[in-house]
Amino acid sequence: MLKGLLTLLRKIRPNTDKEARILLIGLDNAGKTTLLKQLASEEVTQVTPTAGFNIKSVAAEGFKLNVWDIGGQDKIRAYWRNYFENTDMLIYVIDCTDRNRLSETGDELLSILSDERLRGVPLLVFANKQDLPTAMSASEVAEKIKLVELENRTWQIQACSAIKGDGVKDGMNWACKNIKKN
Repeated sequence: MLKGLLTLLRKIRPNTDKEARILLIGLDNAGKTTLLKQLASEEVTQVTPTAGFNIKSVAAEGFKLNVWDIGGQDKIRAYWRNYFENTDMLIYVIDCTDRNRLSETGDELLSILSDERLRGVPLLVFANKQDLPTAMSASEVAEKIKLVELENRTWQIQACSAIKGDGVKDGMNWACKNIKKN
């Protein structure tokens, strides 16, 4: 009983002394902004493509998470690197129904991970759109984009539906437990 009450109190009044900078990226139409709105407990029925970036601060597991959602259109991806500095957690979102761009998203992810500024930064991959019947499983995506071959990096792939919220909390719990210690 007491443990449940303490957990509830921590959620009501999180320790904002612990802040983390989270970079949320992925190809266009992967569901990044929907995921961000889900994290911020906002309405997710009307989401427009992100032309630049969105920033939201959300409380989770005793952290104040400053989440930077960067647009994923081809022309914007070149600017992703401008946001790598001081990143505590990298969240990469993949549209698991988009089989035609799976190798493209895998190549983008591996390119990002090779940047020195992201060395040691934990990676959470949200395998999004699991609510759709044509979605690949998280394990299939991990295999096809070669996540399973990553060495010297803490990572997790989490099946989710950003629009429904399924799997989002589990992924964020993992993220909070694995945020890079500065």
